[in-house]
Amino acid sequence: MGKQILGEFEQIVLLSVVRLGDGAFGRAIYEELARLSITQVTITAVYVTLSRLEKKDFVTVQLATPAGSGREQKLFAIEPGGVAALQRSREQLARFWAGVEVGEDRPSQ
Repeated sequence: MGKQILGEFEQIVLLSVVRLGDGAFGRAIYEELARLSITQVTITAVYVTLSRLEKKDFVTVQLATPAGSGREQKLFAIEPGGVAALQRSREQLARFWAGVEVGEDRPSQ
């Protein structure tokens, strides 16, 4: 899908999939985001973003039944395109942050 740069929420959703390992259920991804995010996250936003990432071929989805649940859930895994998109986004942010100081660390002029 070209050299697309991810949006911030797409990045943190993909990073949550990476943190949880291949085969992360949607609810676990939501819980990881809610635990680490400094802003409020809704499960609907997570699933909409996961769907968008699937359409971009950045994640794959399988239906599976977790032990003890008795119902099928979506299981997400990152694809090579998703890894590459995360790397591009990280590199771009690093280039923009290089040499920049903001807030209290910023020298007075």
